[in-house]
Amino acid sequence: MSRTNFNELLEAGVHFGHLKRKWNPAMAPYIFMERNGINIIDLQKTEAKLDEACNALKQIAKSGRKILFVATKKQAKDIVSEKVKSTQMPYVTERWPGGMLTNFPTIRRAVKRMSSIDKMEKDGTFNNLAKREKLQITRQRAKLEKMLGSISDMTRLPAAMFIVDVSKEHIAVREAKRLNIPLFAIVDTNSDPSPIDFPIPANDDASKSISLLLDKVTAAIQEGLEERKMEKEKEGHAKDAKKGNKKPHADAKKTSARKEEAPAETEVKAEKAKEEVKEEPKKEVKAEAKDEETKE
Repeated sequence: MSRTNFNELLEAGVHFGHLKRKWNPAMAPYIFMERNGINIIDLQKTEAKLDEACNALKQIAKSGRKILFVATKKQAKDIVSEKVKSTQMPYVTERWPGGMLTNFPTIRRAVKRMSSIDKMEKDGTFNNLAKREKLQITRQRAKLEKMLGSISDMTRLPAAMFIVDVSKEHIAVREAKRLNIPLFAIVDTNSDPSPIDFPIPANDDASKSISLLLDKVTAAIQEGLEERKMEKEKEGHAKDAKKGNKKPHADAKKTSARKEEAPAETEVKAEKAKEEVKEEPKKEVKAEAKDEETKE
Protein backbone atom coordinates (compact mmCIF):
# COMPACT_ATOMS: atom_id res chain seq x y z
CA MET A 1 0.00 0.00 0.00
CA SER A 2 1.46 3.40 -1.06
CA ARG A 3 2.10 5.76 1.82
CA THR A 4 0.54 9.22 1.88
CA ASN A 5 2.74 11.94 0.41
CA PHE A 6 3.04 15.17 2.44
CA ASN A 7 3.35 17.33 -0.71
CA GLU A 8 0.20 15.77 -2.20
CA LEU A 9 -1.77 16.76 0.90
CA LEU A 10 -0.33 20.28 0.77
CA GLU A 11 -1.20 20.77 -2.92
CA ALA A 12 -4.78 19.52 -2.38
CA GLY A 13 -5.32 22.10 0.41
CA VAL A 14 -5.96 19.44 3.06
CA HIS A 15 -4.35 21.73 5.69
CA PHE A 16 -6.95 24.52 5.47
CA GLY A 17 -9.32 24.47 8.45
CA HIS A 18 -12.22 26.74 9.43
CA LEU A 19 -12.11 30.21 10.95
CA LYS A 20 -10.70 30.24 14.46
CA ARG A 21 -13.99 31.52 15.93
CA LYS A 22 -15.73 28.40 14.54
CA TRP A 23 -13.22 25.88 15.85
CA ASN A 24 -13.93 22.97 18.19
CA PRO A 25 -11.47 22.88 21.15
CA ALA A 26 -11.34 19.07 20.90
CA MET A 27 -9.44 19.54 17.60
CA ALA A 28 -6.57 21.40 19.35
CA PRO A 29 -4.10 18.44 19.12
CA TYR A 30 -4.45 18.42 15.31
CA ILE A 31 -4.06 22.19 14.72
CA PHE A 32 -0.58 23.37 13.70
CA MET A 33 -1.05 27.15 13.80
CA GLU A 34 -3.38 30.04 12.97
CA ARG A 35 -2.93 32.20 9.88
CA ASN A 36 -5.14 35.17 8.90
CA GLY A 37 -7.80 34.01 11.37
CA ILE A 38 -7.90 30.46 9.86
CA ASN A 39 -6.75 27.34 11.68
CA ILE A 40 -4.07 25.34 9.84
CA ILE A 41 -4.18 21.57 10.29
CA ASP A 42 -0.94 19.70 11.10
CA LEU A 43 -0.36 17.64 7.93
CA GLN A 44 2.12 15.30 9.63
CA LYS A 45 -0.68 14.18 11.94
CA THR A 46 -3.06 13.95 8.97
CA GLU A 47 -0.50 11.75 7.19
CA ALA A 48 -0.12 9.42 10.18
CA LYS A 49 -3.87 9.19 10.85
CA LEU A 50 -4.70 8.57 7.18
CA ASP A 51 -2.19 5.69 6.96
CA GLU A 52 -3.61 4.21 10.17
CA ALA A 53 -7.18 4.43 8.83
CA CYS A 54 -6.17 2.95 5.46
CA ASN A 55 -4.49 -0.04 7.12
CA ALA A 56 -7.59 -0.73 9.24
CA LEU A 57 -9.95 -0.38 6.23
CA LYS A 58 -7.74 -2.72 4.19
CA GLN A 59 -8.06 -5.42 6.87
CA ILE A 60 -11.86 -5.02 7.01
CA ALA A 61 -12.11 -5.34 3.21
CA LYS A 62 -9.77 -8.36 3.31
CA SER A 63 -12.10 -10.08 5.80
CA GLY A 64 -14.95 -9.75 3.25
CA ARG A 65 -17.10 -7.36 5.30
CA LYS A 66 -18.80 -4.17 4.07
CA ILE A 67 -17.84 -0.52 4.74
CA LEU A 68 -20.66 2.02 4.42
CA PHE A 69 -19.68 5.47 3.05
CA VAL A 70 -21.77 8.48 4.04
CA ALA A 71 -21.46 11.88 2.32
CA THR A 72 -24.57 13.96 1.68
CA LYS A 73 -22.93 17.38 1.22
CA LYS A 74 -22.89 18.81 -2.33
CA GLN A 75 -19.13 18.87 -2.93
CA ALA A 76 -18.64 15.32 -1.62
CA LYS A 77 -21.61 13.24 -2.91
CA ASP A 78 -20.48 12.94 -6.56
CA ILE A 79 -16.87 12.20 -5.58
CA VAL A 80 -17.96 9.46 -3.14
CA SER A 81 -20.40 7.77 -5.55
CA GLU A 82 -17.82 7.83 -8.36
CA LYS A 83 -14.87 6.48 -6.35
CA VAL A 84 -16.68 4.00 -4.09
CA LYS A 85 -18.50 2.27 -6.98
CA SER A 86 -15.26 0.57 -8.08
CA THR A 87 -14.88 -1.09 -4.65
CA GLN A 88 -18.54 -2.33 -4.69
CA MET A 89 -19.08 -0.93 -1.19
CA PRO A 90 -22.45 0.60 -0.17
CA TYR A 91 -22.78 4.39 0.10
CA VAL A 92 -25.34 7.03 1.03
CA THR A 93 -25.09 10.30 -0.90
CA GLU A 94 -28.68 11.52 -0.61
CA ARG A 95 -30.50 12.33 2.64
CA TRP A 96 -29.59 9.96 5.49
CA PRO A 97 -32.78 7.96 6.22
CA GLY A 98 -33.24 8.19 10.00
CA GLY A 99 -33.02 4.78 11.67
CA MET A 100 -31.22 3.25 8.73
CA LEU A 101 -28.94 1.30 11.09
CA THR A 102 -30.98 1.18 14.30
CA ASN A 103 -34.12 0.17 12.38
CA PHE A 104 -32.40 -1.90 9.70
CA PRO A 105 -35.23 -4.47 9.15
CA THR A 106 -37.53 -1.66 7.96
CA ILE A 107 -34.90 -0.52 5.46
CA ARG A 108 -34.56 -4.11 4.24
CA ARG A 109 -38.34 -4.25 3.68
CA ALA A 110 -38.11 -1.09 1.55
CA VAL A 111 -35.32 -2.70 -0.49
CA LYS A 112 -37.49 -5.83 -0.96
CA ARG A 113 -40.35 -3.62 -2.13
CA MET A 114 -38.00 -2.12 -4.73
CA SER A 115 -36.97 -5.58 -5.97
CA SER A 116 -40.62 -6.72 -6.10
CA ILE A 117 -41.45 -3.73 -8.37
CA ASP A 118 -38.56 -4.78 -10.63
CA LYS A 119 -39.97 -8.31 -10.69
CA MET A 120 -43.41 -6.97 -11.68
CA GLU A 121 -41.85 -5.17 -14.63
CA LYS A 122 -40.03 -8.33 -15.75
CA ASP A 123 -42.92 -10.82 -15.51
CA GLY A 124 -45.41 -8.47 -17.22
CA THR A 125 -47.85 -7.90 -14.29
CA PHE A 126 -46.89 -4.21 -14.36
CA ASN A 127 -48.46 -3.84 -17.84
CA ASN A 128 -51.85 -5.10 -16.55
CA LEU A 129 -52.14 -2.26 -14.00
CA ALA A 130 -54.11 0.94 -14.53
CA LYS A 131 -52.26 4.03 -15.77
CA ARG A 132 -52.56 5.80 -12.41
CA GLU A 133 -51.25 2.79 -10.47
CA LYS A 134 -48.31 2.50 -12.87
CA LEU A 135 -47.41 6.15 -12.29
CA GLN A 136 -47.59 5.79 -8.50
CA ILE A 137 -45.40 2.66 -8.52
CA THR A 138 -42.78 4.19 -10.84
CA ARG A 139 -42.59 7.28 -8.62
CA GLN A 140 -42.22 5.07 -5.54
CA ARG A 141 -39.50 3.05 -7.30
CA ALA A 142 -37.59 6.20 -8.27
CA LYS A 143 -37.77 7.52 -4.70
CA LEU A 144 -36.53 4.24 -3.25
CA GLU A 145 -33.75 4.05 -5.84
CA LYS A 146 -32.59 7.56 -4.96
CA MET A 147 -32.50 6.81 -1.23
CA LEU A 148 -31.53 3.13 -1.12
CA GLY A 149 -30.11 2.25 -4.54
CA SER A 150 -26.50 1.96 -3.37
CA ILE A 151 -27.37 -0.05 -0.25
CA SER A 152 -29.74 -2.53 -1.93
CA ASP A 153 -27.05 -5.27 -1.76
CA MET A 154 -26.32 -4.66 1.93
CA THR A 155 -28.02 -7.64 3.58
CA ARG A 156 -26.66 -6.96 7.07
CA LEU A 157 -25.22 -4.09 9.13
CA PRO A 158 -21.86 -2.76 7.89
CA ALA A 159 -18.61 -3.67 9.66
CA ALA A 160 -17.49 -0.01 9.56
CA MET A 161 -18.58 3.44 8.37
CA PHE A 162 -16.61 6.15 6.57
CA ILE A 163 -18.05 9.65 6.99
CA VAL A 164 -17.27 12.93 5.24
CA ASP A 165 -18.14 15.86 7.57
CA VAL A 166 -18.95 14.57 11.04
CA SER A 167 -21.00 17.68 11.96
CA LYS A 168 -23.39 17.28 9.01
CA GLU A 169 -23.78 13.50 9.44
CA HIS A 170 -24.32 13.63 13.24
CA ILE A 171 -27.41 11.34 13.04
CA ALA A 172 -25.41 8.64 11.22
CA VAL A 173 -22.60 9.01 13.80
CA ARG A 174 -25.07 8.62 16.68
CA GLU A 175 -26.64 5.49 15.18
CA ALA A 176 -23.24 3.90 14.52
CA LYS A 177 -22.09 4.61 18.08
CA ARG A 178 -25.26 3.05 19.49
CA LEU A 179 -24.55 -0.15 17.53
CA ASN A 180 -20.77 -0.10 18.24
CA ILE A 181 -19.90 0.18 14.54
CA PRO A 182 -16.30 1.47 14.08
CA LEU A 183 -16.21 4.99 12.61
CA PHE A 184 -13.71 6.40 10.10
CA ALA A 185 -14.15 10.08 9.24
CA ILE A 186 -12.66 13.20 7.70
CA VAL A 187 -12.73 15.62 10.65
CA ASP A 188 -12.38 19.39 10.10
CA THR A 189 -11.42 21.99 12.76
CA ASN A 190 -15.11 22.75 13.50
CA SER A 191 -15.96 19.11 14.36
CA ASP A 192 -15.64 16.92 17.44
CA PRO A 193 -13.26 13.98 16.81
CA SER A 194 -13.98 12.22 20.15
CA PRO A 195 -16.78 9.85 18.90
CA ILE A 196 -14.67 8.81 15.88
CA ASP A 197 -12.49 5.71 16.16
CA PHE A 198 -10.21 6.65 13.26
CA PRO A 199 -10.33 10.45 12.75
CA ILE A 200 -8.50 11.94 9.74
CA PRO A 201 -7.90 15.66 10.47
CA ALA A 202 -8.40 17.37 7.10
CA ASN A 203 -10.34 19.92 5.09
CA ASP A 204 -13.80 18.40 4.46
CA ASP A 205 -15.10 21.28 2.30
CA ALA A 206 -12.67 21.43 -0.64
CA SER A 207 -13.47 18.88 -3.35
CA LYS A 208 -9.72 18.46 -4.10
CA SER A 209 -9.05 17.47 -0.50
CA ILE A 210 -11.99 15.04 -0.34
CA SER A 211 -11.00 13.51 -3.70
CA LEU A 212 -7.39 12.88 -2.64
CA LEU A 213 -8.36 11.32 0.71
CA LEU A 214 -10.96 9.07 -0.93
CA ASP A 215 -8.41 7.99 -3.55
CA LYS A 216 -6.14 6.77 -0.75
CA VAL A 217 -8.99 5.09 1.16
CA THR A 218 -10.50 3.31 -1.86
CA ALA A 219 -7.02 2.18 -3.02
CA ALA A 220 -6.48 0.55 0.41
CA ILE A 221 -9.90 -1.16 0.24
CA GLN A 222 -9.20 -2.40 -3.30
CA GLU A 223 -5.87 -3.81 -2.14
CA GLY A 224 -7.61 -5.65 0.69
CA LEU A 225 -10.16 -7.12 -1.74
CA GLU A 226 -7.42 -8.28 -4.13
CA GLU A 227 -5.50 -9.95 -1.29
CA ARG A 228 -8.71 -11.73 -0.25
CA LYS A 229 -9.23 -12.93 -3.82
CA MET A 230 -5.63 -14.23 -4.03
CA GLU A 231 -5.97 -16.06 -0.70
CA LYS A 232 -9.20 -17.73 -1.89
CA GLU A 233 -7.49 -18.83 -5.11
CA LYS A 234 -4.57 -20.28 -3.11
CA GLU A 235 -7.01 -22.16 -0.86
CA GLY A 236 -8.79 -23.50 -3.95
CA HIS A 237 -5.51 -24.71 -5.48
CA ALA A 238 -4.49 -26.30 -2.16
CA LYS A 239 -7.84 -28.17 -1.98
CA ASP A 240 -7.47 -29.38 -5.57
CA ALA A 241 -3.93 -30.56 -4.82
CA LYS A 242 -5.16 -32.46 -1.75
CA LYS A 243 -7.92 -34.11 -3.77
CA GLY A 244 -5.38 -35.03 -6.46
CA ASN A 245 -3.08 -36.61 -3.86
CA LYS A 246 -5.89 -38.59 -2.24
CA LYS A 247 -6.99 -40.35 -5.47
CA PRO A 248 -3.66 -42.10 -6.21
CA HIS A 249 -3.46 -43.33 -2.62
CA ALA A 250 -6.98 -44.75 -2.89
CA ASP A 251 -6.12 -46.45 -6.19
CA ALA A 252 -2.92 -47.87 -4.69
CA LYS A 253 -4.93 -49.23 -1.76
CA LYS A 254 -7.41 -50.86 -4.15
CA THR A 255 -4.66 -52.50 -6.21
CA SER A 256 -2.87 -53.74 -3.10
CA ALA A 257 -6.18 -55.15 -1.84
CA ARG A 258 -6.67 -56.91 -5.17
CA LYS A 259 -3.15 -58.31 -4.95
CA GLU A 260 -3.85 -59.56 -1.46
CA GLU A 261 -7.12 -61.13 -2.59
CA ALA A 262 -5.50 -62.84 -5.61
CA PRO A 263 -3.11 -65.14 -3.69
CA ALA A 264 -5.94 -66.07 -1.32
CA GLU A 265 -8.14 -67.06 -4.28
CA THR A 266 -5.33 -69.14 -5.85
CA GLU A 267 -4.72 -70.93 -2.56
CA VAL A 268 -8.43 -71.82 -2.30
CA LYS A 269 -8.46 -73.14 -5.89
CA ALA A 270 -5.33 -75.23 -5.25
CA GLU A 271 -6.88 -76.79 -2.14
CA LYS A 272 -10.07 -77.65 -4.10
CA ALA A 273 -8.00 -79.28 -6.84
CA LYS A 274 -6.14 -81.41 -4.26
CA GLU A 275 -9.42 -82.59 -2.73
CA GLU A 276 -10.75 -83.52 -6.18
CA VAL A 277 -7.60 -85.52 -6.92
CA LYS A 278 -7.93 -87.40 -3.61
CA GLU A 279 -11.60 -88.20 -4.23
CA GLU A 280 -11.12 -89.58 -7.81
CA PRO A 281 -8.89 -92.64 -6.89
CA LYS A 282 -11.38 -93.65 -4.19
CA LYS A 283 -14.20 -93.67 -6.76
CA GLU A 284 -12.08 -95.83 -9.11
CA VAL A 285 -11.25 -98.36 -6.30
CA LYS A 286 -14.95 -98.70 -5.49
CA ALA A 287 -15.79 -99.33 -9.15
CA GLU A 288 -13.13 -102.04 -9.47
CA ALA A 289 -14.48 -103.84 -6.34
CA LYS A 290 -17.96 -103.86 -7.84
CA ASP A 291 -16.67 -105.42 -11.11
CA GLU A 292 -14.89 -108.21 -9.23
CA GLU A 293 -18.10 -109.02 -7.31
CA THR A 294 -20.12 -109.31 -10.51
CA LYS A 295 -17.50 -111.69 -12.02
CA GLU A 296 -17.72 -114.00 -9.03
